[in-house]
Amino acid sequence: MDTLALHTPLLGRYLSALEAQMQAITAVPCDAVRDLYGYLHYHMGWANEQLQPSRVTTGKRIRPLLCLLACTACGGDWERALPAAAAVELLHNFTLIHDDIEDNDTTRRGRPTVWALWGMPQALNAGDALHTLAHLAMLRLREQGVPPDTVVEALGVLDRTCLRLTEGQFMDLSFEEQENVGPETYLDMVERKTAALVATACELGALIAGAPPAQRGQLRAFGHHLGLAFQIRDDVLGVWGDPQVTGKPAVSDILRRKKTLPILHGLRRSEPLRALLARPDLSPADVSRVVELLESTGSRSWAQDQAREHTDRAIEALDQASLDRPAATALRELTLGLLGRDH
Repeated sequence: MDTLALHTPLLGRYLSALEAQMQAITAVPCDAVRDLYGYLHYHMGWANEQLQPSRVTTGKRIRPLLCLLACTACGGDWERALPAAAAVELLHNFTLIHDDIEDNDTTRRGRPTVWALWGMPQALNAGDALHTLAHLAMLRLREQGVPPDTVVEALGVLDRTCLRLTEGQFMDLSFEEQENVGPETYLDMVERKTAALVATACELGALIAGAPPAQRGQLRAFGHHLGLAFQIRDDVLGVWGDPQVTGKPAVSDILRRKKTLPILHGLRRSEPLRALLARPDLSPADVSRVVELLESTGSRSWAQDQAREHTDRAIEALDQASLDRPAATALRELTLGLLGRDH
């Protein structure tokens, strides 16, 4: 499996249990809707285009792993948190299916997207099903002996996060029509679209472990800054990443005219860059010139500094949380691995 998280045998056990939990939650209930669940299994990486079982490719499962690690690091039983971890990952994948539609993306992880294969209406149904299944997964916490009040609180955390995710996607799409988007506004969007779910994953693990409010808050802060660092690093890869490694076209964010952090930084500092990106079409020479201008404005190094700053703040929150080892060590290793990732 392609994941940054296999640093310890413990995480291998987490992943196996997590996959089993998610497959149980998304099991086909009857023949009449078999294909709908097949779309889910395809998107999750458990089925091929013929909707037959086939371990093709999955995401990194970083968010649910963070949930399970946070639970363990706060002195809890990670198996009790499995439904919450599954809920976080299913909710994440609901957003991916809808984002692919809204962004008109035809590939994800090197395969056709759900909407590209089966059309937008059925892809919307698939995304809606994952959204609902995520909430139903949280109710499984009762079967793990989690107190009812904690289950209700966990559902509230998940619902508030879902609203934040929707706000973030709204802001991201609205940026396409806005001329002046500053880095600060962009980071506000990223806090909603990316960091909110990472923070929630960590907070849920602490909540289910019965962590005190201060420790729970530190885990949430850790996830918040980790999520920001993760997205900023992704922005850097969108311009300077190796397509053989990232699976995306070279300079993909420039070709799509995405307003990412390094590009927004450069636009504030270079009139030639603003003029180039205002052109209706970009030639290969134009794209190369955009990259040169981004380098000359220091946008790459500035964005990398921002990612490092948020990584440092994530590690600081982790250190202040007084967590149990070795789960705390695994959280630290995962954080540092994400900053250094190349895909």
